[in-house]
Amino acid sequence: MGTLTLSDPPFMSVNPRPKCGSISPKTPIGNSSFYGSWCSSSSLGAVLISQSRRVSLSQRSSRLFKIFSNTTDPKDVFTDTVEEENDSLDESVGLEGDYVSEIKMALARSQARQEVIEKERDRLLEELARSESKQREYEAIIRHEKEVAMSELEAAKAMFNKKLEESLEEKFKLESKLVLAKQDAVELAVQVEKLAEIAFQQAISHIVDDARKRISLAETSAAEAAYHVEEEIRKATEGTVRSILEESHYALNKALASAEQAGHHAEKAVSAISHALDPVDDIAVVQSQNIELQNVVNDLESQLLLKGHETQKLKEDLEQALARMRASEDRAVAAEKALIDFQDLMKKQSQQQEETKLLLEKMKKDISEKRKASTKAFKIELEGIKAAVEAAKEAARLKDEAYARRCESLQRSLKASETALKIWKQRAEMAESYLEQELLLSERDEDVIYTVNGGRIDLLTDDDTQKWKLLSDGPRREIPEWMARRIRTIFPKFPPRKTDVSEALAVKFPSVHLPTADEVWSIAQEKSREGDTLIEHVIEKEIIEKKRKALERALKRKTVQWERTPEHTKLEPGTGTGREIVFQAFNWESWRRKWYLELSPKAADLSHSGITAVWFPPPTESVAPQGYMPSDLYNLNSAYGSEEELKHCIEEMHAQDLLALGDVVLNHRCAQKQSPNGVWNIFGGKLAWGPEAIVCDDPNFQGRGNPSSGDIFHAAPNIDHSQEFVRREIKEWLNWLRNDIGFDGWRLDFVRGFSGSFVKEYIEASNPAFAIGEYWDSLAYEGGNLCYNQDAHRQRIVNWINATGGTSSAFDVTTKGILHSALHNQYWRLIDPQGKPTGVMGWWPSRAVTFLENHDTGSTQGHWPFPREKLAQGYAYILTHPGTPVIFYDHFYDFRLRDIIVELIEARKRAGIHCRSSVKIYHANNDGYVAQIGDTLVMKLGHFEWNPSKENQLEGSWQKFVDKGADYQLWLRQ
Repeated sequence: MGTLTLSDPPFMSVNPRPKCGSISPKTPIGNSSFYGSWCSSSSLGAVLISQSRRVSLSQRSSRLFKIFSNTTDPKDVFTDTVEEENDSLDESVGLEGDYVSEIKMALARSQARQEVIEKERDRLLEELARSESKQREYEAIIRHEKEVAMSELEAAKAMFNKKLEESLEEKFKLESKLVLAKQDAVELAVQVEKLAEIAFQQAISHIVDDARKRISLAETSAAEAAYHVEEEIRKATEGTVRSILEESHYALNKALASAEQAGHHAEKAVSAISHALDPVDDIAVVQSQNIELQNVVNDLESQLLLKGHETQKLKEDLEQALARMRASEDRAVAAEKALIDFQDLMKKQSQQQEETKLLLEKMKKDISEKRKASTKAFKIELEGIKAAVEAAKEAARLKDEAYARRCESLQRSLKASETALKIWKQRAEMAESYLEQELLLSERDEDVIYTVNGGRIDLLTDDDTQKWKLLSDGPRREIPEWMARRIRTIFPKFPPRKTDVSEALAVKFPSVHLPTADEVWSIAQEKSREGDTLIEHVIEKEIIEKKRKALERALKRKTVQWERTPEHTKLEPGTGTGREIVFQAFNWESWRRKWYLELSPKAADLSHSGITAVWFPPPTESVAPQGYMPSDLYNLNSAYGSEEELKHCIEEMHAQDLLALGDVVLNHRCAQKQSPNGVWNIFGGKLAWGPEAIVCDDPNFQGRGNPSSGDIFHAAPNIDHSQEFVRREIKEWLNWLRNDIGFDGWRLDFVRGFSGSFVKEYIEASNPAFAIGEYWDSLAYEGGNLCYNQDAHRQRIVNWINATGGTSSAFDVTTKGILHSALHNQYWRLIDPQGKPTGVMGWWPSRAVTFLENHDTGSTQGHWPFPREKLAQGYAYILTHPGTPVIFYDHFYDFRLRDIIVELIEARKRAGIHCRSSVKIYHANNDGYVAQIGDTLVMKLGHFEWNPSKENQLEGSWQKFVDKGADYQLWLRQ
């Protein structure tokens, strides 16, 4: 501190009301309080001015020196100084006690006020310190969480890349396994073909069965492996992306909350500091009053100058505090900016994740396409292998037949030889027994030697008797040369025939070996020696037969390849190729069994029977087990089986070139939650709709949508298809069923409940190969009898088809109802006044789907069953007429009509009947019905006599193809 000059103090030039900032935590407030308490009142100032003139300069200097040189608390020194000053004043001036007491009271009040200010200042400093420490903690937490989130993101990214690499490696391994399996199958097929050329039918059947098992095992293992790879990729991708998004979202929320809390604390601290500065304003007021007194208080000039310096220091400290506050605000802004940058980084990472997901989807699609292509090529090769095996089996069968015929001829010749051999053996045994008797009679005759060998005797004697002549010439006949050559090839050491006794005597103990029965058969089965004319002809015939079989196999392979080549036919909405034959593959009770597992093995049988499309039951989770009360549309684990079993069943249908039609219920949907007023109108699952998705005129479910565009189905909430979000999500669901599950088309349930224009939009969005709408309406009756004119009924169905823009066909309920009565000797009902068929078939045949029964009319419900004794006639009508016929499961497998239906399908295909074929009706009366469909088929219903060959209007030659008597008859043009 420098030398103080009491005259002309610099403090006099200071503004009486200085500007005040915030109080620095390092600024001591004892001196300022002394300054304020000293100048607290004007009366006190006046007294001091009047008395200070009487105090000597030396005393004041000593006291000032005591104040500024004392290292103890300035407040205590000031108090002692004031007391000494008061004493000196009392002693020197002789003030009265009242003035002294007032001064002491003023000093006490100023001290009390100073203590309050100090306490408040300490409290504010503690709060400011706490806020700063909390802010630093929050910043550290934010930085730590940011680092943790980034590290977790990097770890998740690394894990994701690792999973992706593992999946790709697994995919390549599976592809290599498929290639190896394919090569094994081809090698096995080659081995089977080679074995088939040299083996018999029994060995071939075992080899073929083994090959089929291996091939099916390879296909099953490949399909399972590909499915597991896709599932692992999908689960890993979805789990990783979901965990990253959840953790990032949690980290962002936590960081934002921390930043908001820190800002709140900072605002609170600033407001507290601003409130704490109010006493400084009071000090400034007191300071202005004290400035006016400085002209007369010379003894306190040095103190006031010191206080000015301290005030300046306080201002500097306040400015530093403000600077720190601004720095804190800058750090808060920086933290906020860092949060924004972190959010941008998370957005970029989410975009990268989306791109990665799209790339994965593309890879999955490519893998699926490659797998399908390899599977298709593999199946084509298997078909070729099967054709080769069948040809080999046929060659082996023909070879077996040739050997069998040859063996039969040899057996006939050998039977004759065996008969002669038996006669010779009998005579030889008789001769042997006779000679033995003679030997016993002449034991002494040493010149006779007999040797018995294997039932034959060798006579060595010089007695030319009748016995020797019998034995030597015996019953043996002259052996033909060709037989002798064959016998010599088998037994080259066969002893020559003995012609006389001298030759027999020349050999000592000779032995004659006769062939056994097995050896005789081996001789018969030996091939004849080449060189004979007959053998040459046989060899030439075998060569020609082999060439013919080779040509047949080549032609068969060409035919199979041509048949498997897809026909380039333009598919039209609602009709497919125009030659579809639909099979309803379930009934009302099918849900009681694992239906998908039972239906899968029937795919090959259905395809071989001529069926082209299979109508599946409703696949979604349903309140009713039959599936027609759906709830969560994306849950395909129903009473018929799981989603995986459904996919397997559809794949089996596709493997047999069959279309899979899904039964979709779009009119209504069962809610999964109740509203606050207890109404079931809140849907769950992925499509979590509310009452706004239900039509407002549904009386039971308090919908808030628009009025219905059709009839109300009262058992469940009716969906408002006029809502744009409903249509969008239904289209997404249909495309999911098409692309992910594998359905090729739709059977639309209860289409009377909403407008056909919505059906058009759904069909155009999902692009099915075939679509059928169930527009069920009552026919016209009068007096309990069916009316002849049903134009109004079929017009309503045609109007609905027209509302769809022709994109969907519809069930021909009109034709079903008319057939109920027409087949009971009322065949006149089958022709309308314009000479066309009645029903939708007569007006719009390409959009008419004809049927006799389904799960509602037949099965265990039996609402409108078709006359059982007329089922054969009914199928004869719909399978030979235009439109798209539907075959019911119960009729095909349970009613023993399979052979009849297959025969009618064969007739339909041979005649080339399709959904637009022409119909010309010749007879339709009580006796029967006759019509020509297309150019090559004529059919008759009823018991009257009729023959197309005798009709003048039918040109050409006609051959009867099916004759069921009074039920129906079919003719095909030659």
